[in-house]
Amino acid sequence: MPAESVDVVVVGMGPGGEDVATRLAQAGLTVIGVEGRLVGGECPYYACIPTKMMVRASGALAEARRVDELAGSTTVRPDWAPVAARIRDEATDNWDDTVAVERFEKAGGRFVRGWGRISAAGEVTVATDAGDRVFRAGRAIVLNPGTAPAVPPLPGLEGTPYWTNREAVTTTSVPESLIVLGGGPVGVEFAQIFARFGSRVTVVGRLVPRDEPEAGELLAKVFAAEGITVRSGVRGAGVQHDGSEFTLELSDGSSVSAAQILVATGRRTDLAGLGIGAIGLDEGAKSIPVDNRMRAADGVWAIGDITGEGAFTHMSMYQARIAANDILGDGSEVAQYRAVPRVTFTDPEIGAVGMTEEQARAAGLRVRIGCTEVPTSVRGWIQKVGNEGFIKLIEDADRGVLVGATSVGPQGGEVLSALSVAVHAEVQTSTLRELIFAYPTFHRAIEAALEALAAG
Repeated sequence: MPAESVDVVVVGMGPGGEDVATRLAQAGLTVIGVEGRLVGGECPYYACIPTKMMVRASGALAEARRVDELAGSTTVRPDWAPVAARIRDEATDNWDDTVAVERFEKAGGRFVRGWGRISAAGEVTVATDAGDRVFRAGRAIVLNPGTAPAVPPLPGLEGTPYWTNREAVTTTSVPESLIVLGGGPVGVEFAQIFARFGSRVTVVGRLVPRDEPEAGELLAKVFAAEGITVRSGVRGAGVQHDGSEFTLELSDGSSVSAAQILVATGRRTDLAGLGIGAIGLDEGAKSIPVDNRMRAADGVWAIGDITGEGAFTHMSMYQARIAANDILGDGSEVAQYRAVPRVTFTDPEIGAVGMTEEQARAAGLRVRIGCTEVPTSVRGWIQKVGNEGFIKLIEDADRGVLVGATSVGPQGGEVLSALSVAVHAEVQTSTLRELIFAYPTFHRAIEAALEALAAG
């Protein structure tokens, strides 16, 4: 089959892939965008957008239940139907990417539905329903394949109707009971969502293990108060399904049963399927190493989850801009990862940026810590119920700058923004203490954390 000559082939049209492909097409290059699933990737269809609609709905229920302590009385009757309808109609167009494809094509790109792999230097072969198509990329190949749910090889799990995040997002009903296997961001968000809609939820695994331990400890207390059971310190050993109920056998010999099980144990990517061995890269690696302009090999750039710098939409978009500029000849912006932000949208929200205390100490820094509890702030006291949270600052004491911070609490992710600027810009903590913090706001608690930092 003769190859078609183009300037750029983008393999994987998730948020970053769509962005870099659009930028290059708008710059006048001939761009082929390749995607076997949905243009836009996991985020708009199965992750960021629909799950935050679920978080918003469950948060409304929680706030209604707090009325009795603040403003009278109320009766709450959860109904999943409006949530499912909003996800279907507003977020995902019933999991149809027609609008996204048309948006890319209107920008000047050409879209091919299929699975792309590097078949030779500068060459991409796309497996489509109509057969293989081969493209010669004269200027660049960009890899952005994203990830899929990682399902552990638990005995008995395969062949059962278990959930991953995709089934959890598309469900039209709430299970009577639910086991969540995995305590990372995906697991804890879904656990709280479904519990607030009436499901009896058990989480198996340590809560938010990549965050400060105080965050997991606080979340465990909040979960307990909401009736969510947490089985930390154990792992799944096997699964039984009798047609109506799952039983998860645990590593300590005990077991837990529920109507449904949600597997939230991480993400995986198929580097071998990308054909990167054809350009000398290790297909057995966990990620593709790139330089600070996202170059992976001669004529090949990689962005997003496969670079190993954080499986976040905002990271993919950040890297897309850098890669696009570099391909267009402007390599002035280089990637910097000292202030990567992340937010887990539980209640309380868990926002973090930069290093944890453990990471800073492991890096050999002379660390100083400053902490404050949100309920002790004026705004936290006003909030009264649902005010759990804290701010923790990590300072490199030798340089007098923040290298990490965690903001947990109501609007914890929004409070994080000021701390992200401080970590990214390496603002002196002495300068931060001179700021005027608006009163009475949640972010004003940063001032108390800075005072604790100075005292320490």
